Amino acid sequence: MTSIGFRGLTRRSTALLTTIGLAFALSVAVAHQAHAAATGTITGYQGLCLDDRSASTADYNPIQVYTCNGTTAQQWTVTSSNTLQVLGKCLDVDAAGTANGTLVDLYDCNGTAAQTWVPQTNGELLNPNSGKCLDDTGYGGSGTQVQIWACGDTSNQQWTVPSGTTTGGGGGTGTTPALGSNVYVFTPSMSTSTIQADINAVYSTQQSNQFGTQRYTLAFEPGTYNVTVPVGFYTEVIGLGQNPSQTVITGGIYADAAWSGGNATTNFWRDVENITDDPSSGTMEWAVSQADPMRRVQINGNLTLDDYTSGNSSSNWSSGGYISDSVITGKVTSGTQQQFLMRNDKMGSWTGSNWNMVFVGDTGAPSQSFPSPPDTTVGTTPTVDEKPYLYIDGSGNWDVFVPSNRTNSQGASWSGGNTAGTSLPISDFYIATPSSTVSQINAALAAGQDLLFTPGVYQINGTINVTNPDTVVLGLGIATLVSNGGNTILSTADVNGIRIAGLLFDAGTTNSSTLIQIGPSGSSASHASDPTVLSDVFARIGGATVGKATQTLVVNSANVVGDDLWLWRADHGNGGTVGWSTNTAANGLVVNGANVTMYGLAVEHYQAVQVQWNGNGGSDYFFQSEMPYDPPNQSSWMDGSSDGYPSINVANSVTSFNAYGLGSYCYFSTNSSVVSANAFTSPTSSGVQWHDMVTVSLGGTGTISHIVDNNGSTVNSSSTVAYLTSYN
Repeated sequence: MTSIGFRGLTRRSTALLTTIGLAFALSVAVAHQAHAAATGTITGYQGLCLDDRSASTADYNPIQVYTCNGTTAQQWTVTSSNTLQVLGKCLDVDAAGTANGTLVDLYDCNGTAAQTWVPQTNGELLNPNSGKCLDDTGYGGSGTQVQIWACGDTSNQQWTVPSGTTTGGGGGTGTTPALGSNVYVFTPSMSTSTIQADINAVYSTQQSNQFGTQRYTLAFEPGTYNVTVPVGFYTEVIGLGQNPSQTVITGGIYADAAWSGGNATTNFWRDVENITDDPSSGTMEWAVSQADPMRRVQINGNLTLDDYTSGNSSSNWSSGGYISDSVITGKVTSGTQQQFLMRNDKMGSWTGSNWNMVFVGDTGAPSQSFPSPPDTTVGTTPTVDEKPYLYIDGSGNWDVFVPSNRTNSQGASWSGGNTAGTSLPISDFYIATPSSTVSQINAALAAGQDLLFTPGVYQINGTINVTNPDTVVLGLGIATLVSNGGNTILSTADVNGIRIAGLLFDAGTTNSSTLIQIGPSGSSASHASDPTVLSDVFARIGGATVGKATQTLVVNSANVVGDDLWLWRADHGNGGTVGWSTNTAANGLVVNGANVTMYGLAVEHYQAVQVQWNGNGGSDYFFQSEMPYDPPNQSSWMDGSSDGYPSINVANSVTSFNAYGLGSYCYFSTNSSVVSANAFTSPTSSGVQWHDMVTVSLGGTGTISHIVDNNGSTVNSSSTVAYLTSYN
């Protein structure tokens, strides 16, 4: 995915501005104001455009919703007097009617109340004369004439209109796309106290909201902000510049574990991207565990990876994390972090280690020294495409930037200038809300659109099918997709360059045989030049709801890159959602495709093999796994005649595989007599190479007899940590 021309050849191009709400419905992003005349499209339900039928200028000509096509019949001028004009005439309630169902048509502009339309903060267009709202009749499809109807805050009454000084639709200058009330867009001109109050309100809701349904994005337009930004559960903090240096937070961004007494081992599901943190204290605190990515961030100062501010210095643990494509000018202190991955970062220096610290393609990283200290250092990153991100370009247009593939890279992609890649206008995207249906989403994808999920929890009835090459599927605010009816939530064709990023997939109460599938079974095409990439893709079986899924993620396509994945069968959660026979799940990851590469892979608590790797040519850089806590007894957890299951099994048919920096842990709290024979199992082949492995019996609760294929020491209550530097 390296050029606009390439995309144009490989996927059907459309220019539908598909948004499901009013731009200034954002709770703080764009307050309703009187604007100078602005011209562009007006979009509503299903992303259809308000349209003057047949571009006629005759009085009483029907006004309809219609597929967006860029014609003059869809170019509406919003005037300061709250009229909507097209082709020199006005949007008019027929005969100034006030009854539900009165049709809306075109008429000479005459200054009457029948032609006044006042945008509301929830996305409605109110006609004050009737007290009713512009309504897409019966949620109709393309060609349906609009009407007025009692305002009901429904999706067929939500419209996106041009604002500011825009002279065209599609997210042009000054037009904020309708991303919903859970996306806060801040500008430097806003009051600092207002911004801080909104940040605090979100954090108050999210600080300890581990299994709640609220989702938020805090988005900062380019500029400098003297605010403090604590980051709670299901909260994404992003800068909206092309590069991180364009958006600066001078008070500081941080995540602590004060809500849990300083213990950060359950600080999950939060995100910071594309921003500069200039902490007033000189040190950024980022006390996190799984599913907490930090990407494209510049930290002007030091970084500490555990909680050092809550007053707990004896059990202030943190357990896993991921930072990529970032610059830390000072020292990184790992503290109590048990394991961590740094990829393509630049650090002033690094201090500290525990069990498994992995560095890939970094500068300023410690030298290879596993296991004393347990640092695994790989000089370059073999292949990676950085995560797509939302930004505002130099003309004020909202776009999504899709970075190009890099091979054998070191350091941040933006350190020498702009990241290489392709900029996509927001009009290329179907903007989904939790009320969007699978049929609507699939229709947009089939028509060639990309897909943007706004923050929220989506009940998915069916399967989202991504079939076009180079499609971008991007979530904001840890958008969460829940399987209903035992369906696969998302499935892709075996095509080039699909990007799936920023999503949490939740299993539903009916078992899914597969929760996410990348490529159909038997996929064999090479995608080496334009791989499918999964960035910040998380999955959960239980915890929030009673979830069941036999296999969570199945990768059939070749050359897929996984970049920060956490696949989790929950070990705790809301009441009644966790138990050996409750949230059932056999395998976290199954890799069938060739030449698949994983960075920052965490797979935990599954009831059989955590990761089954069947494809040749695969690589994994950093792996973290806890075995299931809850086998009731040994007979319930047997792999044939072998005690327990390994965390990774590489199939005997595999002749080439490489893994670097792997940790497998047990904590058999239900029955501490349970044993796993091996953390990893593997063919005995010179082409299958294991580097730097560690096993831990957490608190000495349970036993892992060997590290790999009956090699390596036992961990149990007598000796809790074991290392092995290589195998094969």
